[in-house]
Amino acid sequence: QVQLVESGGGLVQPGGSLRLSCAASGRILSINTMDWYRQAPGKQRELVASITGDSGTNYADSVRGRFTISRDSAKNTMYLQMSSLKPEDTAVYYCNADIWVPPWSRDYYWGQGTQVTVSS
Repeated sequence: QVQLVESGGGLVQPGGSLRLSCAASGRILSINTMDWYRQAPGKQRELVASITGDSGTNYADSVRGRFTISRDSAKNTMYLQMSSLKPEDTAVYYCNADIWVPPWSRDYYWGQGTQVTVSS
């Protein structure tokens, strides 16, 4: 069984920073691409940032230059450093990962989400 657990969310003022973490655990052979998504109230879930197995990155236009995605493959953990936060960044943030599990089957897994609220 594979689990993804996000942490690091909270309440922050506009212009502030937060760092989210997503830790994968369980019977994992390898992890390919990992993603951060977010869903604001009344809106569809949207892709925020992606990082490949060899640390190639991609960002949504709305966060490029303010957010930085990274990973520590030894710890099966992904991070999202968020800076210059805006009220419109308020959402539940979810991690998603493409994971190989024994005996070499592949699937996508989701975390439970962590709330980020940007407000004065």
